[in-house]
Amino acid sequence: MSILTLSNIHKTFKTGEIEEEIIKGIDLALPRGGITALTGASGSGKSTLLTIAAGLQPATSGHIYFDSIDLTSLNPDQVRKIRAEQFGFVFQFAHLVPFLTVAEQLTFMLEVAITKQNKKQQAQAVEQLLERVDMQHRSSAYPSSLSGGEKQRVAIARAVIHQPQVLFADEPTASLDSKRSTEAMNLIRDITKQLDITTLMVTHDSDTLSYADHVMEMQDGKLC
Repeated sequence: MSILTLSNIHKTFKTGEIEEEIIKGIDLALPRGGITALTGASGSGKSTLLTIAAGLQPATSGHIYFDSIDLTSLNPDQVRKIRAEQFGFVFQFAHLVPFLTVAEQLTFMLEVAITKQNKKQQAQAVEQLLERVDMQHRSSAYPSSLSGGEKQRVAIARAVIHQPQVLFADEPTASLDSKRSTEAMNLIRDITKQLDITTLMVTHDSDTLSYADHVMEMQDGKLC
């Protein structure tokens, strides 16, 4: 059974009098568990499709079902609540909050996700996950002192600290060198399996496709 289903998704952008259809009637059923990779050339619409699937922007038409809930029938506040509690996000750049320490980045995410944990439980969850991503020794560090690879490790940990059902990863290795890219993908793969998370990853890097359980290609706004 799919955890996320997209049905006849269209997305059109309008610039002045010009309309351009970016997503052209896509149907996609994301299977539970594992990593599904969405690949394709730049401009094929894969990142747009991911942001629509994640509720970050609306489709022009079509339906998105998360665990049988039609997200397109909900109001913006309801979508934001599901996104905060059930979804996690990793992007090309870490986007860490500059004035929060590594540990505080994760604690803040727990508070945003409205988990029913007290401060002691939050601290334990943060400590355990930082150990899992090998960043416990940097828990008090600020982003400015971290390497690119360390920042992405923290970003991955922050994305899953609240144990979301779906992780959306948009070009998660694009800003990393080959060694750090391998480390990040190993981490995403391991966390996906260990925490039983379903991951949808957009990538143009063929080296990352070996980590995926399912691979789909986009061309000109369609799956092929």
